[in-house]
Amino acid sequence: MRFTPSFLDEIKARLPVSEVVRRRVKLAKAGREWKGLSPFNAEKSPSFFVNDQKMAWFDFSSGQNGNIFDFVMRTEGLSFPEAVERLAGEAGLQLPVVSRESEQRERERATLQEVMELAAVFFEGQLQAREGARARGYLADRGIAPATQRQFRIGYSPSERYALRDHLAGKGVLAEQMIEAGLLFHGEDIAVPYDRFRDRLMFPICDRSGRVIAFGGRAMDKEVSAKYLNSPETPLFHKSHVLYNHHNARKAAHDRGVVIAVEGYVDVISMTAVGFANVVASMGTALTPEQCELMWRMAEEPVLCFDGDRAGRKAAYRAIETALPLIGAGKSLRFAFLPDGQDPDDLARSGGAEAIEAVLGAARPLVDVLWTRETEAGQLDTPERRAALERRLFETIKAIADETLRRHYRQDIEARLGALFGRAPGGGGGGRSYGRQGGQPGLGGGFRPQGGRFGAPPPPRGYLDQAVPASPSLARSSLFAAGRAVISQREALITLIAVNHPGLAASYAEDLAGVDFASRDVAGLLDFVLGRLSDPYIDAPAIRAALAAAGQGELLGRVERAAGQSTAWCVRPDAEERDAEEVLKQALALHRRARALHKELRSAEMALGADATDENLNRLREIQAELSGVEGREAMIEGFGLSVGRQSTGL
Repeated sequence: MRFTPSFLDEIKARLPVSEVVRRRVKLAKAGREWKGLSPFNAEKSPSFFVNDQKMAWFDFSSGQNGNIFDFVMRTEGLSFPEAVERLAGEAGLQLPVVSRESEQRERERATLQEVMELAAVFFEGQLQAREGARARGYLADRGIAPATQRQFRIGYSPSERYALRDHLAGKGVLAEQMIEAGLLFHGEDIAVPYDRFRDRLMFPICDRSGRVIAFGGRAMDKEVSAKYLNSPETPLFHKSHVLYNHHNARKAAHDRGVVIAVEGYVDVISMTAVGFANVVASMGTALTPEQCELMWRMAEEPVLCFDGDRAGRKAAYRAIETALPLIGAGKSLRFAFLPDGQDPDDLARSGGAEAIEAVLGAARPLVDVLWTRETEAGQLDTPERRAALERRLFETIKAIADETLRRHYRQDIEARLGALFGRAPGGGGGGRSYGRQGGQPGLGGGFRPQGGRFGAPPPPRGYLDQAVPASPSLARSSLFAAGRAVISQREALITLIAVNHPGLAASYAEDLAGVDFASRDVAGLLDFVLGRLSDPYIDAPAIRAALAAAGQGELLGRVERAAGQSTAWCVRPDAEERDAEEVLKQALALHRRARALHKELRSAEMALGADATDENLNRLREIQAELSGVEGREAMIEGFGLSVGRQSTGL
């Protein structure tokens, strides 16, 4: 045989069918498959389908189907060897040299697979024998039913040093074969090779076709230093290229459109038992590029499930570094974090499918976890630290090879930085302008990022028993107006002073241009006013007329209603300018402080989420208390308006 089955399997694993087919057929996404017009028959409606998970194509118009080799042979008129040569080159594989030695290696590989199958059967039998009683008890305690044990072919390796060796020797297996399969310990200082796995619960590891290629063993004795022991690297097993349960999860992942990756064998088994058959696990190491590629062949956005503790977050952050150079359109990751102190097995047994579904439903995109990693790294209370954050983020996303995706990541990061630092994305340079940052399209404004509270990404949750309630006045302030159609009273007040006192607005133009409003509508209105201040003869009636002509009269009415009656007098055009100025100064100072406080609040929330200490909790409460104090100072502004009005009108 010129081409071994393992060589052909490797080509198919490296080349998705859709990638080969689309060179001849224009494909469109159709659910979890691809569809197009038949390359074999003239037709108007697509009847040609490609399924990457099944590694096959189907042409219903002609009744033909096959794999990538069949497609190339039938569309290009090539022989089978020619098709293999063509596709091997595209897959980056060298053609095997046909020789007695290569044929011998293939026979040995087949023999090793037979040896591993014999070992798996032996371990399964030992689990059901008298020696496996303790292991069966352990599985029962973990809620792993006998049917599930058989499904995953779980076994037990006896504690006797030569149990497996002697059993396989009785089947005609040579000691050298057992050593090459990774089943025996050997070495110059070991006179007689002995079993690698002893007194362990055994989990067979299979290749994509379901053939046993390695084992993972969990020690039954708590005193053993290595709780889990995997097979070493062998001609069959390269742990960085393998996913546990891959052969079972492929169909389920295709049916559901998602694959879930966890960290342990028992996690996979427990999640499968409660209905999540689309789950795989790495081989006890950090996620590798090869494992990412395997998962992307099953689903476009695999969900990586990590423990919610510090170690789990670190593992997630390492996965980001691995994935960034590889991601692209239709190839990314999502991250799900478990409640602190629980792994998937714990959650499956305590909460069942609903608890797991809730965790998976809250999975976060890669860019969100990248943002969290960098922003929780330290305080952002100085320009230098904020600059360092920007540099780290933009340096990190340079690893993304896909140019289009890299551009979108940069835009997303710029938007988040703009929300965090209270500026428009990409702002900060250029000449002097009275146009303020943010705003509404059509009124001179720019982009205002949306998202969680205050337009920034949502903070971590789960560390406070209940939310600290906001007072009614604070709840209607600009701090809590982001993402809603509500116009805060303070923002309305500042804007109306600018409309009704353009001379005063010109004096405070730079301050007004730097105000960060939560309402995009009001921000745009203020931009419009500031843009008219270059006219030395501008007055309040002229500004109102210009707003009406621009179709902004209704918005101005909303702003006036939002300002409320308590402050109406001091912002009217006939109010004394010195009184209006006093209110404007107080409102601007209060607004700046409030916006600074919400940034401090976010940093405190992140710090507490990362390290739930009393110090971090007290800091969070201090900021919340100061935010509540904003209400009292806002009431002082309202009272100032009332008192000035009474004095001036003789009331």
